[in-house]
Amino acid sequence: MTLRYYANHLRKNYVAFIKCCTLLLLLAYSSRGEVCPVTNKFIQVKANRHKLTTEVAISRDGHMCGLAFRRDLAADHGMLFVYARDLIISFWMKNTNIPLSIAFLDAEGRTLEIHNMDPNYPTRRYVSKSPARYALEVNQGWFDKNGIEVGSKFEFDLQTDKEIFRFDLQ
Repeated sequence: MTLRYYANHLRKNYVAFIKCCTLLLLLAYSSRGEVCPVTNKFIQVKANRHKLTTEVAISRDGHMCGLAFRRDLAADHGMLFVYARDLIISFWMKNTNIPLSIAFLDAEGRTLEIHNMDPNYPTRRYVSKSPARYALEVNQGWFDKNGIEVGSKFEFDLQTDKEIFRFDLQ
C-alpha cells in the first residue's frame, strides 16, 4: 500500500467525520427546541400611509413560536397574531432576542394599546387591558417612528383567507 492510498483513505474518513459531526450538532440543536421550523404567510399591513410586511401564522406552532429564536427583524417587518375572537391577550419575550414593540388591536384593526417589550426580562408578561382580536409585533420604536398611537387604524384583509390560523383558547 502506498502513501497515496493512505492519504486518500484518510481524506475520505475526515470528510465523513465532519459530515457526521455537523449532523449531530444540528440534531442536538433542534432537539433542545431552539429552532422554530414553521412556515408563515406574509401579508401587507398599512397604517398612517406606512406599509409593513407582516408574517401571519398558518398553524398553531407558528402562532406559539412567533418571533422566538430570531436574531433580527428586517426594517418595516413584523408579525401579526390573529385570534378567533376578542380575548385578553398575554405575550412574553421567552427565547426572543430582539427588542420589540407590541400593539393590541380590536376587530377593526384599531390600536388599543402599545407596549415596548424588553428581551432582558423574558418572563415579564405584556397583557392587553381589554379584549383584543390581534397583536402586532414590530421592531421596538417602529410605532413611534411612524406616528402610530392609540386609536390609529391598521388596514389588512384576512376575512377570506382560510390559511390564516386563528388562535382560540377553546
